[in-house]
Amino acid sequence: MSRREIRDSAMKLLFEKSLRDDPMEELYALAEEIDEIIVNDAVKALADGTLAHLDELDAIIQQFSPRRAVSRIPKLNLTILRLGLYEMIYDDGTPVNAAISEAVLLAQDYAGGENDVRFINGVLGAYAKAHPEKDGSNS
Repeated sequence: MSRREIRDSAMKLLFEKSLRDDPMEELYALAEEIDEIIVNDAVKALADGTLAHLDELDAIIQQFSPRRAVSRIPKLNLTILRLGLYEMIYDDGTPVNAAISEAVLLAQDYAGGENDVRFINGVLGAYAKAHPEKDGSNS
């Protein structure tokens, strides 16, 4: 399974979690049962890691999106932002530029339109510019 497939599956599970109050283990079991979303240890690690830092990630999103409250960001866009930020901050195996590019690709594939893609790219890019120590040295 490629890193892109892992990220795609994690994003789908995280989006589902944003819509439901079910425990992640239940969502993993459901995903495996319907066999449309791949669930393995790498997917679980990415999804669980993102969920473990939701408050911090949302605070960062709010800081770099001052004109749009987190509660007003469409859930799919918010999910992509959270996942992208999680990778930028906590995944030493993913360079910052790659995390941004992959988030933009997810937005292009799943989000509503070009404005959503620009918004996601803008928030993640602003965070990266404000934290240049994260770029390049962690890959």
